[in-house]
Parts: sequence; C-alpha cells; structure tokens
Amino acid sequence: MSTAPPISADRVQKFIEDLEAQKKIVSKCTELFTTLTNHFTSLQNSLSQKSQSLDAKFLSLSSKFSQTLDSLSQRESSLPDRESAAAAHIETLKEAAFAEFKDPKGSAQLSDTLKSLARRMDSAGLVKFIVSKRKESVPLRAEISVALSEAVDPHRLVLEAFEDFVSQKSGKTLGLTDKRWACGMLVHALFPESSWKEKKGKGPEFSRNIGERAAEVVDRWKGQLDGEKEGLTPGEAVMFLHMVVGFELKERFDEGFLRKLVLDFSSRRDMAKLAAALGFDDEMGDIIDELVKNGKEIEAVYFARAAGLTERFPPVSLLKSYQQNSKKKATTILKNGNFSTAATEESKNVELNSIKAIIKCVEDHKLESEFSTDLLRKRATQLEKVKSDRKKSSAAAGKPQNKRSHSAGSARGSGPPAFRPTKAAKFSNVYPPFNRRNPAPSAQQSPAARFSAQYNYVGQNVFEAPTAPYASAYGVTHSQSPAAVTQQHYVHPVENLGVSGFPTSGAYGGQTSYVAYDYGSAAPSVFQPSS
Repeated sequence: MSTAPPISADRVQKFIEDLEAQKKIVSKCTELFTTLTNHFTSLQNSLSQKSQSLDAKFLSLSSKFSQTLDSLSQRESSLPDRESAAAAHIETLKEAAFAEFKDPKGSAQLSDTLKSLARRMDSAGLVKFIVSKRKESVPLRAEISVALSEAVDPHRLVLEAFEDFVSQKSGKTLGLTDKRWACGMLVHALFPESSWKEKKGKGPEFSRNIGERAAEVVDRWKGQLDGEKEGLTPGEAVMFLHMVVGFELKERFDEGFLRKLVLDFSSRRDMAKLAAALGFDDEMGDIIDELVKNGKEIEAVYFARAAGLTERFPPVSLLKSYQQNSKKKATTILKNGNFSTAATEESKNVELNSIKAIIKCVEDHKLESEFSTDLLRKRATQLEKVKSDRKKSSAAAGKPQNKRSHSAGSARGSGPPAFRPTKAAKFSNVYPPFNRRNPAPSAQQSPAARFSAQYNYVGQNVFEAPTAPYASAYGVTHSQSPAAVTQQHYVHPVENLGVSGFPTSGAYGGQTSYVAYDYGSAAPSVFQPSS
C-alpha cells in the first residue's frame, strides 16, 4: 500500500502567496473596470445633454427663422402702404416748407421755431435753439417730439446732432454741458419709452445707412468714455445707453461693458427700463442681487418692477431692509464722529435722505397699502424743522452785531435806548450831587395821593436844587410840607453812566426828581433882585 508524499510548509506558504497576488490583480482589474465604466457613463450623459441642448437651440433657431421670415414678409407686404404714407408726409412737409419760405417773417412761438428748424434739417441750429431755451424745459420737451415729426428724416437729424457733439467732445470745446443736455432731449424725444416695448418683433424705422452711421458715432463715443471713466457723468451714461437701445446696437458692444454702466448708474430714473430694453431679461435677477449686496435696495425695487420679478424680490421687504441699513449707517457715522456736531448733522442728513427715498419709492409703485409712511413723514418733518432751525441760528450768529443798541420799546427788540446820551456842557459840573448819583428807591402810592400832591412845573424851577442856599440865590419862595407825598424818582438806565460811574448827561439831563407842588396854597412867585 502506497502512501502520499508529505506536503512541506514551504509549498503551502508559496501557494498562499500566489493566491494573494492573484487576488490583488483581480481587485485592481475590478477597480479599473469600475473607473472606465463611470467615465464612459459620464461621457454618455454629457453627450446626451449636449445633444438635447443642440436640439433645443435648433428648435429655437427654427422658430426665430420662421419669425424672421414672417416679419420680412409683413414688411414686404407693408411696403406699398408705407411708401404712400411717406409720400403723403413728404408732400405735407413740402407744402409747409413752401409756405414758410413765402412768409419770411419768423414766428416767435416756440413750436413754430422748432418745426421750422426740423423741416430745414438744421441740426446745429436746432441744438443751439434748444440750449437757448433751457429755462423752458417743460414745454420744450413736449414740443420737440412734435417738431421731429415734421422733419424729413428725424433719425438723421438727431444723428447729425450727436456727430457734432462727439466731434466737439474730442476737441474739448466749451459749452459741452449744454450741448449734452440738448442732445439728451433730442434722443428722448426720438426714442420715447413707449417705443422700446413696441420695437420687439418689429424692424427698425430707419435705413441701414443711418444704422451704420449711428454705430460709427457710438463706437467713437465709447472710445471717449473709456478714456474718461472717472469723469463720466450719469446723464451721459444714460444717453449712451439710450442711443444703443434706440438704434439697436447692443450686439456691437460687450455685454459686460453695458452691464457695468447699468450697475454703476443704477440710481438714474430711466436705468431700470433701459436695462430691460437692452435684453437683460435672463440676467436681471443677478443684477438685482448685486444691487442688494451693494446696499441699493431702492434701485432694486425699480429694477424688479421693470423686469417683472416682484415675486422673487418683494418690494416691501427690500424697503424694510433699506430702512434698517440706513439706521445702522447713521448710527455708525455718529459713533465714528464721537457724537460731534458735524457727525450729528451728517447722520441726520443721511436719515432724512433715506426717508425721502423710501417715500418716493412707495409713491411711485403705489405701495401705500402695504408699507405705511405716516411715521416716516412725521420723522422727516422733525428733521426738516431741526435743519431749518440750525440754518437760522447759524445765519444769525454769522451776522455782524450793530454798534448802536436799540430801545426797549422799539420794534427790533429789547435793549438800551436808541438815542445817544447828550454830551455834558462845556462849563457844566459833570459831577452831580450825591443824592442824584444814588437816588432813593421810588415808593408806590395810590392814584389819589399822586394827583393830590404838590407838583412843580419844569419851566418854573428847572434849575432848582434840593438845597436851600441854591434856592435863595434865585429869590424864589419855596415851601414844601414834610407830610407831602414821597417824591417819585425817575432813574436813568445803567447804560447812561460814563466810564467813571457818573451820569454822562449835563445839568439839564441830570434832573431826576420833581418837587411836589401844593395846588391849594399856591401863590404867585415874587421875583426879588439879588443884591
């Protein structure tokens, strides 16, 4: 009987090591297979997504192509009607021009002058006339639209005015501010807000040549704006975007540049509507988010209303957030300024401006039922009153004080007497008796006792002194009962005292008391000549 050879431990150990190596190889192959499977799956998903995107774009292009064909067919079919309307309009303008040439006397009315310049296609004269009538901007704005309709080619007329403005701007000619304002009036009249919405789906109302000229002008203008970013005014930025919208030049400019203009000058009144007209419909949400992050919640309300995103950005919550941020800003200004007068004034100005902005926004969007402004109006009234009082006090403090003071009974307020005290006589005694320098206080008495007492007329004893020797020198009999009513003294104000403390008036002005006169025992005075 045969026996199996014994198995050594080395062979077993080697077998186990081989199994471990094969196990590692199998696990590595499994990992590689999983990685490749995932990679190919992701590629397949990406390809399917791109295919779906291409299909969607193809459908969009097909719909746009069909819409463009329909628009072209409609324009082609409307050409005869447009030609007849244009011929009739030209004939009307021709008759009006002939009538104007036959009557050389120019009309002084605003509308007639504007129409005359528009019929002549005089862009330079039109701009000059608009600048001269800048103080009449309210009626001028309405008349310019009517006058442009009288022009043979309104778009060419406005474009020539802009060409002149851009060329003069490169040469830094004087009076550019007025010409910029006049060109803004023209472009607003040529492309009103209502035309932005009507343009969707319609072709341009100007020729291709005018569109190319407008693109060249705006390109030159953009080069100038890039060179003076620090000096770019909000009005010029709005006018630039208005030209881009009116002449349909959005595709010629970088979208980031246009978006930057919109964000930098978002506080302008027309900017929200211009942004919607530029076709930022898909990006309006991002623009509003950026405005909110920058603390411009009021502008965000206008942009949300213009883009129809009020559900995503509720106006009331934006207004409350703006109000809270304004309060924090005012408090920060106070703390940083250590509650000084300047910091307090700046803080109140910030609060007042924010309140006015909130009230204006609520009124523009008819949000009175959702956001009450009663408390804000009261607070604005208080701040306005404090501001006006501060201005009055500062103005009163800055006025030089009058050297002459005014009397207590005058209309200009209380103070010392308006008359100047009389100078002392040249040879008079400027040092009056002690009892006149320090008169006794007056005693109160009843009216009966006052009028029953003795009275001494001023013309009778005007030089009479209170001592007997002076009285006897004039030989005048003087009798006064000890029981007579106490004399009433009329004391001069303190302002009549001189530098030394004595009255500045002479002997005539120094009389401060009147001697009582007895009407019952009155006797004619006897004059005795002195020895």
